[in-house]
Amino acid sequence: MSRRKKVLIGGAVAVVVVAGGAAAWVHTHSGGDVFNPKIAFQNEPTVTPAPATPEPKKGRVDPLRNFVWATYGYSPDRRRYLAASAAVRPPFKWRWSYDGHSLLEFTPSMAQGKLFLIRNDGTTVALDKKTGKVRWKRRAGTLAAATPAYGGGLVYAPVLNRASGRPGAVTAFRARNGHRIWVKALPSRTESSPVYAAGRIYLGSEDGTIYGLRASNGHVIWTFHASGAVKGGLALWQGKLYFGDYSGRVYAVRASNGHEVWSTGTSGSLFGLRSGQFYSSPAVAYGRVYLGNTDGRMYSFSASSGKLAWTKGTGSYVYASPAVGQVPGGKPTVYFGSYDGTFYACDARSGAVRWTHSDSGKISGSATVIGSIVYYANLGLKDTLGLNARTGRVVYRRQAGSFNPAISDGRDVFLIATDSITAFRPTRVVARESRQKTKRASRRRSDSGRSGR
Repeated sequence: MSRRKKVLIGGAVAVVVVAGGAAAWVHTHSGGDVFNPKIAFQNEPTVTPAPATPEPKKGRVDPLRNFVWATYGYSPDRRRYLAASAAVRPPFKWRWSYDGHSLLEFTPSMAQGKLFLIRNDGTTVALDKKTGKVRWKRRAGTLAAATPAYGGGLVYAPVLNRASGRPGAVTAFRARNGHRIWVKALPSRTESSPVYAAGRIYLGSEDGTIYGLRASNGHVIWTFHASGAVKGGLALWQGKLYFGDYSGRVYAVRASNGHEVWSTGTSGSLFGLRSGQFYSSPAVAYGRVYLGNTDGRMYSFSASSGKLAWTKGTGSYVYASPAVGQVPGGKPTVYFGSYDGTFYACDARSGAVRWTHSDSGKISGSATVIGSIVYYANLGLKDTLGLNARTGRVVYRRQAGSFNPAISDGRDVFLIATDSITAFRPTRVVARESRQKTKRASRRRSDSGRSGR
């Protein structure tokens, strides 16, 4: 056989092998969901304690006045799950509304009887959570898209631009009166909602820098440099910070010093040639890290090693950050929406679909679970839905909403629309309070009658 023929035959065999390998890769990875049963799944208590709602005593301050929802996602691990009582569910009674006159992409934080929010125009606002009236308002920049964090009596507000043509910053305001305590200018824009813990705040930025800052003065304690822009918030769990970047990598770094614990890449859906981007803020639960990607998948990784546990494909962008929890009578579940217009509830261990709700439009923002109801907003349809978290049945619909839908103090539910916030009190809670009020009045009359004899 001539040398030329040998080369041609060898080349043909190589093409077949490469084609076969590509076919095998596509069968294994492209369009198919992944599940690795060997990745550990940590069981947790099946009942998460609900915020206490004791009856206020005469002359005492409302016990829920100082309820704290400190960061985007409620807890430092950003599960977006508040185990409220069964009474905290629709139908609702309107209490007040606030018109921000500017886009509100993210939910507020809550502390000291106030809601703290950053409008899209860079203004940080504190609202009285009982009345909705503005308590203070301060300019932090000219463009923002994040939730401010609360901790140590301060509110920490990140901005994409601190002034025209000037990149981001973080500003600390005194929560009580809005007095500016410090400003930390950054060399890059940031829309990473900070997380506060033990006198420090942590956030990412568009140049890929992760910051550990001293909360009292903004001093940089450490920095870490990721491979791509870090848009989402960092999740904090057991001393480690978890996040994804725009290069498609996921990281765990130590909160104490910023040293990398692990990092892992993702192959995306384009035959391994390009990764998707992580805009989603992760949620950490059950020893797993959950976060969505623009390649159309929700990912689950081992929190200890970074090994891939499962993926769930949706067919379109998953910008949304997941909500993770186990509601009463339910099982550990991951809740998230996709740009395909479908809302998903998946088994937290395996990624298997428990139920879906097809809603058309596109779901960009993150879900929030309050009690046994999971809320999400539809950017395409401009509405907000509440679904039974166990079954997916629609129990609430409001013709307003775009991105991140709701927070709660375990009594009232605060729903966020495109440029407004509205406070609602569940009618079951109103009825309970009315009964309590009647009982107190009856006791006072009885005590008055006995003292008059």
